[in-house]
Amino acid sequence: MRRVAVLGAGSWGTAFAKVMADAGRDVVLWARRPQIAAAINDRRANPDYLPGVELPPRLTASTNATRVLEQSDVVVLAVPSQTLRANLGHWRDLLPAGATLVSLAKGVELGTLKRMSEVISEVAAVPPSQVAVVSGPNLAREIAAEEPTATVIACTDHDRAVALQNACSTGYFRSYTNTDVVGCELGGAGKNVIALAVGIAAGMGLGDNSRASVITRGLAEISRLGVELGADPLTFAGLAGLGDLVATCSSPLSRNRTFGERLGRGETLAQAEEANHGQIAEGVKSCTSICELGARHGVELPIADAVRRVCHEGLSAAAMAKELISRAPKPE
Repeated sequence: MRRVAVLGAGSWGTAFAKVMADAGRDVVLWARRPQIAAAINDRRANPDYLPGVELPPRLTASTNATRVLEQSDVVVLAVPSQTLRANLGHWRDLLPAGATLVSLAKGVELGTLKRMSEVISEVAAVPPSQVAVVSGPNLAREIAAEEPTATVIACTDHDRAVALQNACSTGYFRSYTNTDVVGCELGGAGKNVIALAVGIAAGMGLGDNSRASVITRGLAEISRLGVELGADPLTFAGLAGLGDLVATCSSPLSRNRTFGERLGRGETLAQAEEANHGQIAEGVKSCTSICELGARHGVELPIADAVRRVCHEGLSAAAMAKELISRAPKPE
């Protein structure tokens, strides 16, 4: 794995491209906007998404997808989950045969209720064993600043996961392999929704007990759904489960957590989006598809459903809290 293409020059795509370049790979980053590609090539920076971070010489950028993808051993898909299908449809015929396709997106597709690896396998017409997933506590700003972190590379093909693990190992980025793609993806998608709930609680002024309760019960929800879909329950106790959940629910760098805080302070979805520079947190869309996935498989997801109704049905934060705390008593 010597040449890597990263499609998507947002904060996480750029940070992961930096990791791969720091690990000794030649990385070409596809940027939609020419000014971002120019800044990366001329100033070694992506000021729109990672201001103050110096990018390595092995990392270059282009708006030409053909140039980015040619002769790549690894293709990293770093676009939002709900736009992945459309974007990949444009790139499908340019994908090098046999390249490892890597998903950085964390979500469940609206309508189809497919996980991101399933979308990639379907659109690119490749076997699931050719698709890997990166999950875990992946706050882009901290990784780009080279703060030590651990992550999970999941692939049903263990040897492919190990090859990717070796290709992205640096002095600050440590990865572990896992063959439980289902668990890793559901952990990554579910934590965004739970982080919205934790943010709502924080925005209401609730304290650590309340937030810890939401995190813990949220993990139980994610685990129930994952196990029903065939995931290994132990995955949710690891980096792609608890690790990602804690980081996303706790950090001010988490878009879902900060978006939820605005909702908890009484802002509407439109007001929170405007304050977030027009960007919607992934969990706002994924909460709908995750709830539909739970309903399809008969799995109760009370926190996710409450978040969905706050975001899309006008349920107030106060009513959400009262509803959750008033649910019928039951064993843990």
